[in-house]
Amino acid sequence: MTIGTPLWLDEATPEVPCRSADKVDVAVIGAGITGCTCAYVLAQGGLSVRVHEARGIGTGASGRNGGFALRGAAARYDVARETYGIEPARELWRRTEDALDRLQSVAGDAFRRTGSLRLAADADERTDIRGEFEALREDDLAAEWRDELPRLRPDFRGAIFHPCDGSVQPARLVQRLATRAVEAGVAFEEHSPVRSVEDLEAERVVFATDGSGRGLIPELDEALWPARGQVLATEPLGERLFGCPHYARQGFDYWQQLPDGRIVLGGFRDFSILTEMTDEETTTEPIQEALDAFLVELLGYLPKVTYRWAGIFGLTQDLLPLVGPVPGHEGVWVAAGYSGHGNVLGLLCGELVAAAILGRDDPLLELFTPARLVQHV
Repeated sequence: MTIGTPLWLDEATPEVPCRSADKVDVAVIGAGITGCTCAYVLAQGGLSVRVHEARGIGTGASGRNGGFALRGAAARYDVARETYGIEPARELWRRTEDALDRLQSVAGDAFRRTGSLRLAADADERTDIRGEFEALREDDLAAEWRDELPRLRPDFRGAIFHPCDGSVQPARLVQRLATRAVEAGVAFEEHSPVRSVEDLEAERVVFATDGSGRGLIPELDEALWPARGQVLATEPLGERLFGCPHYARQGFDYWQQLPDGRIVLGGFRDFSILTEMTDEETTTEPIQEALDAFLVELLGYLPKVTYRWAGIFGLTQDLLPLVGPVPGHEGVWVAAGYSGHGNVLGLLCGELVAAAILGRDDPLLELFTPARLVQHV
Protein backbone atom coordinates (compact mmCIF):
# COMPACT_ATOMS: atom_id res chain seq x y z
CA MET A 1 0.00 0.00 0.00
CA THR A 2 1.18 3.53 -0.81
CA ILE A 3 0.57 6.06 1.96
CA GLY A 4 1.04 9.76 1.35
CA THR A 5 1.52 9.80 -2.43
CA PRO A 6 -1.75 10.11 -4.37
CA LEU A 7 -2.64 7.68 -7.13
CA TRP A 8 -2.72 10.65 -9.52
CA LEU A 9 0.90 11.62 -8.86
CA ASP A 10 2.06 8.00 -9.10
CA GLU A 11 0.51 7.83 -12.56
CA ALA A 12 1.75 11.20 -13.81
CA THR A 13 4.26 13.44 -12.06
CA PRO A 14 4.07 16.85 -13.76
CA GLU A 15 7.43 17.96 -15.15
CA VAL A 16 8.45 20.97 -17.21
CA PRO A 17 11.83 22.55 -17.96
CA CYS A 18 12.45 24.71 -14.89
CA ARG A 19 14.46 27.89 -15.16
CA SER A 20 14.98 30.99 -13.07
CA ALA A 21 14.27 34.52 -14.20
CA ASP A 22 15.57 37.81 -12.91
CA LYS A 23 13.13 40.57 -12.06
CA VAL A 24 9.72 39.83 -13.61
CA ASP A 25 6.43 41.64 -13.91
CA VAL A 26 4.57 39.01 -11.86
CA ALA A 27 5.64 36.30 -9.43
CA VAL A 28 3.04 33.58 -8.87
CA ILE A 29 3.19 31.50 -5.68
CA GLY A 30 1.88 27.99 -6.29
CA ALA A 31 2.19 25.74 -9.35
CA GLY A 32 -1.20 24.06 -9.28
CA ILE A 33 -4.22 24.56 -11.52
CA THR A 34 -4.68 28.22 -10.52
CA GLY A 35 -1.01 29.22 -10.64
CA CYS A 36 -0.32 27.58 -14.00
CA THR A 37 -3.48 29.02 -15.55
CA CYS A 38 -2.81 32.50 -14.18
CA ALA A 39 0.81 32.44 -15.38
CA TYR A 40 -0.23 31.36 -18.88
CA VAL A 41 -2.85 34.11 -19.27
CA LEU A 42 -0.42 36.76 -17.99
CA ALA A 43 2.30 35.60 -20.40
CA GLN A 44 -0.20 35.62 -23.25
CA GLY A 45 -0.96 39.21 -22.22
CA GLY A 46 2.67 40.22 -22.66
CA LEU A 47 3.94 40.13 -19.07
CA SER A 48 7.03 38.29 -17.80
CA VAL A 49 6.09 35.68 -15.20
CA ARG A 50 7.90 33.41 -12.74
CA VAL A 51 6.10 30.66 -10.80
CA HIS A 52 7.42 29.56 -7.39
CA GLU A 53 6.50 26.12 -6.08
CA ALA A 54 7.59 24.92 -2.63
CA ARG A 55 7.66 21.28 -3.78
CA GLY A 56 6.98 19.97 -7.27
CA ILE A 57 4.50 21.18 -9.87
CA GLY A 58 0.99 19.94 -9.10
CA THR A 59 1.97 18.27 -5.82
CA GLY A 60 -0.28 20.40 -3.60
CA ALA A 61 -4.09 20.41 -3.54
CA SER A 62 -4.27 20.16 -7.34
CA GLY A 63 -2.70 16.69 -7.28
CA ARG A 64 -4.27 15.49 -4.03
CA ASN A 65 -8.04 15.71 -4.51
CA GLY A 66 -10.72 13.23 -5.52
CA GLY A 67 -10.62 14.01 -9.25
CA PHE A 68 -14.06 15.63 -9.49
CA ALA A 69 -14.74 18.37 -12.04
CA LEU A 70 -18.01 20.05 -11.03
CA ARG A 71 -19.75 23.25 -12.06
CA GLY A 72 -20.83 25.81 -9.49
CA ALA A 73 -19.36 26.45 -6.06
CA ALA A 74 -19.45 24.72 -2.68
CA ALA A 75 -22.88 26.04 -1.67
CA ARG A 76 -26.03 24.42 -3.07
CA TYR A 77 -27.46 26.44 -5.94
CA ASP A 78 -30.65 27.40 -4.09
CA VAL A 79 -28.57 28.58 -1.11
CA ALA A 80 -26.25 30.48 -3.46
CA ARG A 81 -29.24 32.32 -4.94
CA GLU A 82 -30.43 33.34 -1.49
CA THR A 83 -26.95 34.32 -0.30
CA TYR A 84 -25.34 36.00 -3.32
CA GLY A 85 -28.43 36.95 -5.35
CA ILE A 86 -30.14 35.21 -8.27
CA GLU A 87 -28.19 36.87 -11.08
CA PRO A 88 -24.72 36.50 -9.48
CA ALA A 89 -25.43 32.85 -8.67
CA ARG A 90 -26.67 32.10 -12.19
CA GLU A 91 -23.66 33.90 -13.69
CA LEU A 92 -21.27 31.88 -11.53
CA TRP A 93 -22.87 28.55 -12.47
CA ARG A 94 -22.86 29.41 -16.18
CA ARG A 95 -19.27 30.60 -16.05
CA THR A 96 -18.15 27.37 -14.39
CA GLU A 97 -19.93 25.44 -17.15
CA ASP A 98 -17.85 27.41 -19.67
CA ALA A 99 -14.73 26.73 -17.58
CA LEU A 100 -15.48 23.00 -17.75
CA ASP A 101 -15.42 23.25 -21.53
CA ARG A 102 -12.03 24.97 -21.42
CA LEU A 103 -10.74 22.44 -18.91
CA GLN A 104 -11.77 19.67 -21.26
CA SER A 105 -9.97 21.30 -24.19
CA VAL A 106 -6.71 21.57 -22.20
CA ALA A 107 -6.94 18.25 -20.35
CA GLY A 108 -7.72 16.11 -23.37
CA ASP A 109 -7.86 12.45 -22.38
CA ALA A 110 -7.30 13.41 -18.72
CA PHE A 111 -10.96 14.50 -18.59
CA ARG A 112 -14.13 12.43 -18.98
CA ARG A 113 -17.52 14.14 -19.41
CA THR A 114 -19.53 11.71 -17.31
CA GLY A 115 -21.97 13.93 -15.44
CA SER A 116 -22.21 13.64 -11.64
CA LEU A 117 -24.78 12.50 -9.08
CA ARG A 118 -25.55 14.53 -5.96
CA LEU A 119 -27.23 12.02 -3.65
CA ALA A 120 -29.64 12.44 -0.76
CA ALA A 121 -28.45 10.33 2.16
CA ASP A 122 -31.68 10.80 4.14
CA ALA A 123 -35.11 12.45 3.98
CA ASP A 124 -33.82 15.85 5.09
CA GLU A 125 -31.14 15.91 2.42
CA ARG A 126 -33.71 14.83 -0.16
CA THR A 127 -35.75 17.93 0.72
CA ASP A 128 -32.63 20.07 0.46
CA ILE A 129 -31.44 18.85 -2.91
CA ARG A 130 -34.97 18.74 -4.32
CA GLY A 131 -35.07 22.49 -3.58
CA GLU A 132 -31.73 22.87 -5.35
CA PHE A 133 -33.00 20.91 -8.36
CA GLU A 134 -36.08 23.11 -8.66
CA ALA A 135 -33.95 26.27 -8.45
CA LEU A 136 -31.62 24.97 -11.18
CA ARG A 137 -34.52 24.17 -13.49
CA GLU A 138 -36.16 27.53 -12.76
CA ASP A 139 -33.00 29.27 -13.97
CA ASP A 140 -32.62 27.05 -17.05
CA LEU A 141 -29.53 25.26 -15.77
CA ALA A 142 -29.30 21.63 -16.89
CA ALA A 143 -30.24 19.11 -14.19
CA GLU A 144 -32.17 15.84 -14.01
CA TRP A 145 -33.92 14.28 -11.03
CA ARG A 146 -33.27 10.60 -10.34
CA ASP A 147 -35.46 8.53 -8.03
CA GLU A 148 -34.26 5.21 -9.40
CA LEU A 149 -30.71 4.53 -8.19
CA PRO A 150 -30.07 0.89 -9.10
CA ARG A 151 -27.30 -1.03 -7.32
CA LEU A 152 -26.57 1.83 -4.95
CA ARG A 153 -26.18 1.08 -1.27
CA PRO A 154 -26.79 2.28 1.38
CA ASP A 155 -30.38 3.37 0.67
CA PHE A 156 -30.11 6.82 -0.89
CA ARG A 157 -33.29 8.89 -1.25
CA GLY A 158 -32.94 10.34 -4.74
CA ALA A 159 -30.33 12.41 -6.57
CA ILE A 160 -29.66 15.29 -8.94
CA PHE A 161 -27.79 14.32 -12.09
CA HIS A 162 -25.61 17.19 -13.36
CA PRO A 163 -24.92 16.32 -17.02
CA CYS A 164 -22.07 18.76 -17.70
CA ASP A 165 -19.82 17.60 -14.85
CA GLY A 166 -16.98 15.15 -15.20
CA SER A 167 -13.97 13.32 -13.86
CA VAL A 168 -10.39 14.54 -14.24
CA GLN A 169 -6.95 13.07 -13.64
CA PRO A 170 -5.73 16.27 -11.95
CA ALA A 171 -1.99 15.61 -12.17
CA ARG A 172 -2.24 15.20 -15.94
CA LEU A 173 -4.32 18.37 -16.14
CA VAL A 174 -1.64 20.33 -14.26
CA GLN A 175 1.05 18.84 -16.53
CA ARG A 176 -0.75 20.18 -19.59
CA LEU A 177 -1.43 23.57 -18.00
CA ALA A 178 2.23 23.91 -16.97
CA THR A 179 3.49 22.84 -20.39
CA ARG A 180 1.27 25.44 -22.03
CA ALA A 181 2.61 28.11 -19.65
CA VAL A 182 6.25 27.20 -20.39
CA GLU A 183 5.55 27.42 -24.13
CA ALA A 184 4.18 30.94 -23.52
CA GLY A 185 7.48 31.92 -21.84
CA VAL A 186 6.73 31.38 -18.13
CA ALA A 187 9.68 30.50 -15.86
CA PHE A 188 9.10 27.82 -13.19
CA GLU A 189 11.14 27.39 -10.03
CA GLU A 190 10.33 24.13 -8.23
CA HIS A 191 11.44 23.46 -4.64
CA SER A 192 11.45 27.22 -4.17
CA PRO A 193 9.48 28.03 -1.01
CA VAL A 194 8.75 31.73 -0.57
CA ARG A 195 9.84 33.05 2.82
CA SER A 196 8.81 36.68 2.30
CA VAL A 197 6.87 38.55 -0.35
CA GLU A 198 9.52 41.28 -0.21
CA ASP A 199 12.16 38.79 -1.37
CA LEU A 200 10.40 38.26 -4.70
CA GLU A 201 11.80 40.45 -7.46
CA ALA A 202 8.51 41.27 -9.09
CA GLU A 203 6.21 44.25 -9.47
CA ARG A 204 3.20 42.12 -8.55
CA VAL A 205 2.71 38.89 -6.62
CA VAL A 206 -0.17 36.41 -6.92
CA PHE A 207 -1.04 33.97 -4.11
CA ALA A 208 -2.37 30.81 -5.79
CA THR A 209 -1.92 28.29 -2.97
CA ASP A 210 -5.57 27.72 -1.95
CA GLY A 211 -5.31 26.57 1.71
CA SER A 212 -1.52 26.24 1.90
CA GLY A 213 1.30 28.80 2.10
CA ARG A 214 0.23 30.39 5.34
CA GLY A 215 2.32 32.92 7.25
CA LEU A 216 3.17 35.41 4.50
CA ILE A 217 0.14 37.73 4.73
CA PRO A 218 -1.58 37.64 8.17
CA GLU A 219 -4.83 39.12 6.82
CA LEU A 220 -5.08 36.30 4.26
CA ASP A 221 -4.49 33.74 7.00
CA GLU A 222 -7.54 35.14 8.83
CA ALA A 223 -9.79 34.84 5.75
CA LEU A 224 -8.55 31.53 4.29
CA TRP A 225 -8.91 28.53 6.58
CA PRO A 226 -6.96 25.36 5.79
CA ALA A 227 -8.88 22.08 5.76
CA ARG A 228 -7.66 18.54 5.18
CA GLY A 229 -9.34 16.19 2.77
CA GLN A 230 -8.46 12.49 3.02
CA VAL A 231 -8.80 10.04 0.14
CA LEU A 232 -8.14 6.40 -0.67
CA ALA A 233 -8.01 4.32 -3.83
CA THR A 234 -8.69 0.60 -4.15
CA GLU A 235 -7.29 -2.03 -6.42
CA PRO A 236 -9.15 -2.35 -9.77
CA LEU A 237 -12.51 -4.05 -9.30
CA GLY A 238 -13.77 -6.56 -11.82
CA GLU A 239 -17.24 -5.01 -11.96
CA ARG A 240 -18.32 -1.62 -13.29
CA LEU A 241 -20.50 -0.11 -10.53
CA PHE A 242 -20.37 3.68 -10.89
CA GLY A 243 -20.44 5.52 -14.19
CA CYS A 244 -19.81 8.99 -12.82
CA PRO A 245 -18.65 10.84 -9.70
CA HIS A 246 -21.08 10.50 -6.76
CA TYR A 247 -21.32 12.65 -3.65
CA ALA A 248 -23.65 12.73 -0.64
CA ARG A 249 -24.14 14.26 2.82
CA GLN A 250 -23.64 17.79 1.48
CA GLY A 251 -20.43 16.67 -0.19
CA PHE A 252 -18.83 15.18 2.92
CA ASP A 253 -18.74 11.75 1.19
CA TYR A 254 -17.61 11.44 -2.44
CA TRP A 255 -16.47 8.64 -4.72
CA GLN A 256 -16.01 7.59 -8.30
CA GLN A 257 -14.85 4.57 -10.26
CA LEU A 258 -11.98 5.06 -12.69
CA PRO A 259 -11.82 3.47 -16.15
CA ASP A 260 -9.45 0.78 -14.80
CA GLY A 261 -12.04 -0.22 -12.17
CA ARG A 262 -10.48 1.43 -9.10
CA ILE A 263 -12.72 3.17 -6.57
CA VAL A 264 -11.46 6.58 -5.41
CA LEU A 265 -13.26 7.55 -2.19
CA GLY A 266 -12.83 10.62 -0.03
CA GLY A 267 -14.45 12.67 2.69
CA PHE A 268 -15.80 12.01 6.19
CA ARG A 269 -14.00 15.14 7.38
CA ASP A 270 -16.97 15.86 9.66
CA PHE A 271 -16.20 12.70 11.67
CA SER A 272 -13.34 14.66 13.27
CA ILE A 273 -13.97 18.21 12.12
CA LEU A 274 -11.66 19.98 14.57
CA THR A 275 -8.61 17.86 13.77
CA GLU A 276 -9.31 18.20 10.03
CA MET A 277 -9.12 22.01 10.15
CA THR A 278 -5.38 21.85 9.67
CA ASP A 279 -2.65 22.30 7.08
CA GLU A 280 -0.88 19.08 8.08
CA GLU A 281 -0.91 16.91 4.98
CA THR A 282 -1.12 13.51 6.68
CA THR A 283 -3.70 10.72 6.86
CA THR A 284 -5.28 9.79 10.19
CA GLU A 285 -6.76 6.55 11.52
CA PRO A 286 -10.26 7.88 12.42
CA ILE A 287 -10.95 9.23 8.94
CA GLN A 288 -9.33 6.36 7.07
CA GLU A 289 -11.29 3.86 9.19
CA ALA A 290 -14.51 5.74 8.34
CA LEU A 291 -13.61 5.53 4.64
CA ASP A 292 -12.99 1.78 4.96
CA ALA A 293 -16.33 1.29 6.73
CA PHE A 294 -18.15 3.19 4.01
CA LEU A 295 -16.49 1.06 1.33
CA VAL A 296 -18.01 -1.98 3.02
CA GLU A 297 -21.44 -0.28 3.04
CA LEU A 298 -21.04 0.68 -0.60
CA LEU A 299 -19.71 -2.61 -1.97
CA GLY A 300 -20.72 -5.22 0.61
CA TYR A 301 -17.07 -6.08 1.28
CA LEU A 302 -13.71 -4.35 1.80
CA PRO A 303 -11.53 -4.54 -1.32
CA LYS A 304 -7.77 -4.13 -1.16
CA VAL A 305 -6.86 -0.48 -0.61
CA THR A 306 -3.72 0.46 -2.53
CA TYR A 307 -3.40 4.23 -1.86
CA ARG A 308 -4.18 6.53 1.05
CA TRP A 309 -3.43 10.25 0.93
CA ALA A 310 -4.40 13.69 2.19
CA GLY A 311 -4.54 17.16 0.66
CA ILE A 312 -5.07 20.66 2.00
CA PHE A 313 -7.70 22.98 0.56
CA GLY A 314 -8.86 26.47 1.50
CA LEU A 315 -12.24 27.29 3.06
CA THR A 316 -13.85 30.73 3.25
CA GLN A 317 -16.65 31.94 5.48
CA ASP A 318 -19.13 32.37 2.60
CA LEU A 319 -17.84 29.42 0.51
CA LEU A 320 -16.76 31.74 -2.33
CA PRO A 321 -13.17 32.18 -3.52
CA LEU A 322 -11.04 35.25 -2.93
CA VAL A 323 -9.95 36.72 -6.25
CA GLY A 324 -8.38 40.15 -6.65
CA PRO A 325 -6.04 42.59 -4.90
CA VAL A 326 -5.31 42.01 -1.21
CA PRO A 327 -6.42 45.11 0.77
CA GLY A 328 -3.55 47.04 2.30
CA HIS A 329 -0.84 45.23 0.30
CA GLU A 330 -0.01 47.10 -2.88
CA GLY A 331 0.81 44.84 -5.78
CA VAL A 332 -0.32 41.67 -3.96
CA TRP A 333 -3.14 39.60 -5.47
CA VAL A 334 -4.87 36.37 -4.52
CA ALA A 335 -6.86 33.59 -6.19
CA ALA A 336 -7.69 30.93 -3.59
CA GLY A 337 -10.32 29.55 -1.21
CA TYR A 338 -12.30 27.11 -3.36
CA SER A 339 -13.84 25.22 -0.43
CA GLY A 340 -13.21 21.83 -2.03
CA HIS A 341 -14.19 22.75 -5.62
CA GLY A 342 -10.77 23.73 -6.89
CA ASN A 343 -10.43 21.74 -10.10
CA VAL A 344 -12.87 23.91 -12.05
CA LEU A 345 -12.93 27.05 -9.90
CA GLY A 346 -9.12 26.97 -9.82
CA LEU A 347 -8.99 27.24 -13.60
CA LEU A 348 -11.65 29.96 -13.72
CA CYS A 349 -10.10 32.01 -10.91
CA GLY A 350 -6.61 31.72 -12.37
CA GLU A 351 -8.00 33.26 -15.54
CA LEU A 352 -9.91 35.90 -13.57
CA VAL A 353 -7.01 37.16 -11.46
CA ALA A 354 -4.75 37.32 -14.52
CA ALA A 355 -7.37 39.25 -16.46
CA ALA A 356 -7.75 41.68 -13.54
CA ILE A 357 -3.99 42.29 -13.45
CA LEU A 358 -4.11 42.94 -17.18
CA GLY A 359 -6.81 45.56 -16.58
CA ARG A 360 -9.85 43.61 -17.77
CA ASP A 361 -13.00 43.94 -15.68
CA ASP A 362 -15.35 41.04 -15.02
CA PRO A 363 -18.64 40.85 -13.08
CA LEU A 364 -17.40 37.88 -11.05
CA LEU A 365 -14.57 39.98 -9.61
CA GLU A 366 -17.08 41.95 -7.55
CA LEU A 367 -18.58 38.73 -6.16
CA PHE A 368 -15.13 37.31 -5.35
CA THR A 369 -13.48 40.51 -4.07
CA PRO A 370 -11.08 39.80 -1.17
CA ALA A 371 -12.21 43.04 0.48
CA ARG A 372 -15.44 41.33 1.65
CA LEU A 373 -13.46 39.05 4.01
CA VAL A 374 -9.92 40.44 4.27
CA GLN A 375 -9.85 43.14 6.92
CA HIS A 376 -6.89 45.53 6.69
CA VAL A 377 -6.12 47.30 9.91
